[in-house]
Amino acid sequence: MHATYEDLLLEVKDRIAIVTLNRPEKLNAWTPAMAASLKRAVAACATDDAVRVIVVTGAGRGFCAGADMNLLQKIQTGERRSETQTEEIPLPAARPGLDVSKQYGGRFGYLFSVPKPVIAAINGPCAGLGFVLPLYCDLRFASTEARFTTAFAQRGLIAEHGVSWLLPRLVGSARALDLLLSARKFDGTEAERIGLVQQAFAQEKLMQQVLAYARNLADTVSPRSMAVMKAQVWAAELQDFNRALEIANEEMTKSFACEDFREGVAHFVEKRAPRFRGR
Repeated sequence: MHATYEDLLLEVKDRIAIVTLNRPEKLNAWTPAMAASLKRAVAACATDDAVRVIVVTGAGRGFCAGADMNLLQKIQTGERRSETQTEEIPLPAARPGLDVSKQYGGRFGYLFSVPKPVIAAINGPCAGLGFVLPLYCDLRFASTEARFTTAFAQRGLIAEHGVSWLLPRLVGSARALDLLLSARKFDGTEAERIGLVQQAFAQEKLMQQVLAYARNLADTVSPRSMAVMKAQVWAAELQDFNRALEIANEEMTKSFACEDFREGVAHFVEKRAPRFRGR
């Protein structure tokens, strides 16, 4: 995977893709080029058998400070709103797993369709649009020093990009309203306490801990299982219990016929490291 990306870096090592928002001098403020690059990079990772986990982080001391102010000023003066829209880049059909692409649209909805775990490593300021992006990741870890703010209310904006649906599911309605209405700043320690992130680490340990977690996923569990379970969870948000149960029964039957199931039993019985192939 040797493609180049504007405002973004992509590195693949040990079956982990590290996607880095790369405008450190601007705290990785969001641009249309960054939006297109992120989708292109994720689409490439989705079909690359050398990638089992995707980690999204920011270069320098910021994660993403939100939309670039020059872009917001253009919107204010009536210039093209289309400049804020993500370039249409088709992602491959989910393989394997359930297709949730029709259920989740918008700027970042495609991340739910990627048949691999997407993890946000929030290393610094995370505001506005930069606050929304991690909500579309499957897991979130942060530096204790990271600073979060929804920011929308302080710009005369609203809960955009599906945040009004996603945020309450993570932190509850009252906390979501607090964060949205006040646009107050809070740190990674509070983000962990309210359930916005799985865990907060000291700044110097963040990437080490996130990569250790990602490596455990890449090395010890079935890629096929991860793909199906991820799709199950996101699909279940829009299903009743009986439908979720029906799908689980169907997918369990399919799993019994898969190579990864045979390997899962074999490596346990033989007391060795697994050699899953995602089939």
